Amino acid sequence: MPVDNRHGCGQLDARAVAEQVLDPELPVLTLADLGVLRDVREVDGTVVVTITPTYSGCPALDEMRTDLRRGLLDAGYERVEIRTVLAPAWTTDWISEDGRRKLAEHGIAPPRRGAGGPVTLNLVPPASVVACPRCGSRRTTELSRFSSTACKALRRCADCLEPFEHVKEI
Repeated sequence: MPVDNRHGCGQLDARAVAEQVLDPELPVLTLADLGVLRDVREVDGTVVVTITPTYSGCPALDEMRTDLRRGLLDAGYERVEIRTVLAPAWTTDWISEDGRRKLAEHGIAPPRRGAGGPVTLNLVPPASVVACPRCGSRRTTELSRFSSTACKALRRCADCLEPFEHVKEI
């Protein structure tokens, strides 16, 4: 039986609205898929949304806040507060299974699970095996540590010869 996410006045549940907001840099994912959306609650007539960006200097943070606010205002909420928390720090382990599936379906290799946590800083990137999201081959090479955003690397498959992006483990 479907769940009705509406309040008595026909207004959509604030969490349901926030969970539909797309990530501005990876629009195949919602902020909920990406694990950036941490909490949504109503406090004294104000919808308070808590988010954790993928990293503290994320250039899409203002756009995320704007899109969340716009979505909730459009859904009929009059007072909206967006809070940003940096601790605990976001990790790629927070990407949902649905988010990982969507990334792969759109030709972006999702990060490995369990790689989150403290990241050792060194000047040589770790060697990793990343399966091609198009053909599944594990014979891929990194072309560039950075791609269209700092959180993605550019790789190429040795079997199908297609380039693809990979969300780096953080």
